[in-house]
Amino acid sequence: MMGTYPAFRHPTFDSRRSKLSSLQNNGAANSSLQGKVALVTGASKGIGAAIARELAARGAAVAVNYSGSKAAAEKLVAEIQSAGGKAIAVQANVADPDSIGPLIQTVVTKLGPIGILVNNAGVYEFGPIEAVTPEHFHKQFDLNVLGLLLTTQAALKHFDPAGGSIVNISSVAAGGIGSASVYSATKGALDSITVALSKELGPRQIRVNSINPGMIETEGVHAAGFIGSDFQKQIEHETPLGRIGQPQDVATAVAFLASTDSGWLSGQTIHAAGGNRV
Repeated sequence: MMGTYPAFRHPTFDSRRSKLSSLQNNGAANSSLQGKVALVTGASKGIGAAIARELAARGAAVAVNYSGSKAAAEKLVAEIQSAGGKAIAVQANVADPDSIGPLIQTVVTKLGPIGILVNNAGVYEFGPIEAVTPEHFHKQFDLNVLGLLLTTQAALKHFDPAGGSIVNISSVAAGGIGSASVYSATKGALDSITVALSKELGPRQIRVNSINPGMIETEGVHAAGFIGSDFQKQIEHETPLGRIGQPQDVATAVAFLASTDSGWLSGQTIHAAGGNRV
């Protein structure tokens, strides 16, 4: 879909890759998620891939869900497995209700009851209000909102009886950004769903939180032409930490919310945006 581009060398990201590669020789680099089964939707690349890699590095068995990027998903699984971790690739488009049941069943059959669900799969399309159409609306809401709800619903039927953690990947766009009314609406809905589910699932010892990333350097952001643009410069200028984010910046926050280290946190929204609230 796009050409290659120079990798941003981020010390935390490089450190985690190093830790992952040492798993086969030294055991789990961080066993905080040892024995847990994690499903990460939309995990073949970008933020989702970083999350899957991070959870595996901490000991979780990870289901890498993908919709169309089979080669990328299988490459990630091979990377995790070669480092001594456990992972499988599972194809499903969570915008298609009929594919969600088989997705969950495959994960449970091959790995066991789910203890961590990361609803990461999503899509965005920007455009002025004049460009909004029913197709534009449903493309984003069917995946970003309905897909999340139905995936969570199906996963809960096979969740670890001891409880666990659901992490929804939202966006700072939930607060509303120009030329993205529909996308912003999906993420605003996601944050509301997070709070509602935290109240509903709390008695089952299932915590539900969301992470709202700012601009993150991913394949999609490169393909959209944002890297090196005036838009990136504007974001960096408005961000107190002075840079755009890397997928690993989100992944470590997800791992925290997935672990018992955040055992008293539920119904929360964490802005992973370098101090920028947009």
